[in-house]
Amino acid sequence: MGRPVARRLQAAVAILALAAATGAVLSAPEAAAAAGSATGYATQNGGTTGGAGGQTVLATTGTQIHEALCGRADSGTPIVIEVEGTINHGNTTKVSGDSCNTAAGVIELKQISNVTIVGVGSGAVFDQLGIHLREASNIIIQNVTVRNVKKSGSPTSNGGDAIGMESGVRNVWVDHTTLEASGGESEGYDGLFDMKANTQYVTLSYSILRNSGRGGLVGSSESDLSNGFITYHHNLYENIDSRAPLLRGGIAHIYNNHYVKLNESGINSRAGARAKVENNYFEDSKDVLGTFYTDEAGYWQVSGNTLDNITWSSPGGTTNPAGPDMKSTTTVDIPYTYRADTAGCVPDVVSRTAGAGKGLKVSDGNCTPQTPTPTPTDPTPGPTDPTPPIGTNLSIGAGSDGSSKAAGTSYGDLRDGNPNTYWSPAGPTGSASIKWASATSVSTVVIREAADSTGAIKAWRLLNGDTGAELTSGEGAGVISFPRTSLRKITFEITGSTGTPRIAEFETYAG
Repeated sequence: MGRPVARRLQAAVAILALAAATGAVLSAPEAAAAAGSATGYATQNGGTTGGAGGQTVLATTGTQIHEALCGRADSGTPIVIEVEGTINHGNTTKVSGDSCNTAAGVIELKQISNVTIVGVGSGAVFDQLGIHLREASNIIIQNVTVRNVKKSGSPTSNGGDAIGMESGVRNVWVDHTTLEASGGESEGYDGLFDMKANTQYVTLSYSILRNSGRGGLVGSSESDLSNGFITYHHNLYENIDSRAPLLRGGIAHIYNNHYVKLNESGINSRAGARAKVENNYFEDSKDVLGTFYTDEAGYWQVSGNTLDNITWSSPGGTTNPAGPDMKSTTTVDIPYTYRADTAGCVPDVVSRTAGAGKGLKVSDGNCTPQTPTPTPTDPTPGPTDPTPPIGTNLSIGAGSDGSSKAAGTSYGDLRDGNPNTYWSPAGPTGSASIKWASATSVSTVVIREAADSTGAIKAWRLLNGDTGAELTSGEGAGVISFPRTSLRKITFEITGSTGTPRIAEFETYAG
């Protein structure tokens, strides 16, 4: 698994001189915001919008990326960081601030949310420098190249992963990237796209992963089974020894990928993992699907795949290949809408769309590449799309209370910025409040329901907690706007619901 990869990366990237001021905020006509919208599992659990609606900043060094993160009002303030040039060890230093937790020698997205990093202009290359996500949520990484990140030798970065995620990471969309190494573990490299320690709701789309011993993993060991809900689609895996990907537990949806020269093994489903593997094109490869290097079985549902010059090992011991006659061993229900190309056109479509610098082109589901519609900068929110307005969530750092709560829930979960925790009333009705030590102006509230109770809230009232006066009323969770009011306490009262109402976040904004 760790033997040298035969073909090494040979690439030259020309970086043009930049006329823009260092770290300057771009005006709307100059900015090239991330295009398209998240796909796959990144659309679930509240969706992935990155820094949409926030300030746009240009960065030409790693230090400037960190400065942009640290210059926000708080760690959740939306921001779009447009990157041009080569980011390397020489220009990436630690920056300190209340809204960031950075480190030198790695792009650190730690304990933050609502960030987009997108390559623009002549391109963005992270050279021997990895991107690390830890305790982060709602992150988009688009149109960048990350190459030759090492865990041993010199220089080292990010444990040898091009992009690595760990410790409670949620909702990440990585799109149109090129992730590449120049060998395997013996040359100092590790994985290109790794997820571990409770990372969920991630999509990798229209990307190239090549010339590496390890494509990527989900779960760091057979006991790290808290990860899952990962989508891989329209990616090129080329000249990879193994882990394309390695799945330990959890659910993955793997479709419309082109696999070329998987030298030892490909999709390795183990330790109870379940993968839906459909309409992929496997070419000139070995053991493209199965459970390998363990006796802890994983499972797969297969359909519509093309096998072109594939060889298979004989089953036995810790080798359990799915072929040569690939058959499903489980079923996987996919909760989102998608259109899969037929496998026969996948090599052509992927060659024209995948990777950085391809114009962010995508497939229309009929084997035809097209340019996506730009992401709206001012989306219209609704009960199923509670995109907050521009500004600081005033609930972070505030207080909270309310009527009687269900066992095991907390008022503090309403204002912790974590969509996976929630408050629930003891019955179908109840109220919760956000409060401040001094009068605070508020004009917008965003009520986010927990993922497993979306639509439970039917009728509600929003009250001035100081006076008891009704600010507004309505139906369904989402964005609530009302005349700007100065108050010390604001109360959301649920007056009607079905099932068990659960509020993940009670966000407040000045507007």
